[in-house]
Amino acid sequence: MNGRKENQQPPGNGLIAILGAGSLGQLWAGYLPTGKVAFVPRPGSTAEPLAYNLERFDGSVHPVSVPWLNNPEENPSLLLVTTKAGDTLSALEPHLHDLPPDTPIVLFQNGMGNQQAVAERWPHHPVLAASTTEGANRPKPGHTVHAGKGETWVGAITEKARPHLTPTVQALATSGLTIHPEADIHQRLWDKLVINAGINAFTAILNCRNGDILNQQLYLEHIDALCTEMAAVLAAEGCRPLAPETIRQRIEAVARTTAKNTSSMLSDRQQGRPTEIDFINGYIARRGRAQGIDVPVNQMLTDQVRKLPQSPIRP
Repeated sequence: MNGRKENQQPPGNGLIAILGAGSLGQLWAGYLPTGKVAFVPRPGSTAEPLAYNLERFDGSVHPVSVPWLNNPEENPSLLLVTTKAGDTLSALEPHLHDLPPDTPIVLFQNGMGNQQAVAERWPHHPVLAASTTEGANRPKPGHTVHAGKGETWVGAITEKARPHLTPTVQALATSGLTIHPEADIHQRLWDKLVINAGINAFTAILNCRNGDILNQQLYLEHIDALCTEMAAVLAAEGCRPLAPETIRQRIEAVARTTAKNTSSMLSDRQQGRPTEIDFINGYIARRGRAQGIDVPVNQMLTDQVRKLPQSPIRP
């Protein structure tokens, strides 16, 4: 690929497979070393490589061509799962019997709940979770944009994954993106979850960009109660305590920093796709009820997003 920097290679055969060829999957495939990445095919996938242009954060545009992993004997050293949260289990299921039991699986989904479901279904596989602030979108077919430059933290979900953490971070670092090992990925996922819960549902309901929620009546009426609910759930879940005021400050700092961005939930709405609300506010509502905590605002937002029309909408 033009302009690509070759870095150290992952351990083993060095091949990184990506399950999920959406925006985030294409972002990682575009930055990982040429010849060391392949997409896992789904039924009906063509044999031709997936070709697209990647617009990097610096504005440069690079052509990318990524093959499909069609040779069953070519076992990857690492599997990245970049599907939507609701698709994770069904997407993984057909491929686990072909994957060697010691191949690390890294889950990149928004929200929480799917990571635990995968770990419970396959406890003897090395399952890791990633929390990333990298942003990507596809404004038109064949063009993927690195819309937000961020960082990625990776940590073990199952005990089998702990010895794989360092080599997994090293493999992902060949992308040139910023990667960190995370000893407490549970806390890291919750930290991101409360931010998403304070932004995404509002943007989906109001059909507005991140920064625009801050002046909307729906947000202003409910944000304090929402943060109070989330602070109580965080404490009950054994996470690092956060005051409701601190949670609101963090939400609004991110909303301002990403003011012109379209959230992933609003993007799903605009394209007529199912949202990940059940893994964001819906997950917080479920955990709150399990802990005996009243969570009416999280439930209200979850219900409102669920009731939104499933047809595409104009930005």
